[in-house]
Amino acid sequence: MSNYNLNDVREMAGGDEDFMQVVVQTFLEEIPPDVAAMNEAINNNNPSLAYQFAHKMKPNLQLFGLELMEQIKIIEAWSKHGRQKDDVPEAADKISQKVNVAVAALKRDFNL
Repeated sequence: MSNYNLNDVREMAGGDEDFMQVVVQTFLEEIPPDVAAMNEAINNNNPSLAYQFAHKMKPNLQLFGLELMEQIKIIEAWSKHGRQKDDVPEAADKISQKVNVAVAALKRDFNL
């Protein structure tokens, strides 16, 4: 059992396996550095930069069924509304952990 869901990716690809492979590879190339940059922005107390990376990742996280919107919204709210940062590290940790597990599973499942 993996923590990602490719139903939306399959639907988008319309049965084109090569396209699916490209979408997965793009996720693997772009999302881990974005997560790292988001975490660095949070550690540096830079809410606007953290927001940019969280917001940028949102469509891909949804596309792969990672169910992290609640965590993304916590980071966005910190940036947009100056909300307290209390929940942000925990949200970022959950994003990092889920993405790390998904990346490992996708690499295994797609032989990348």
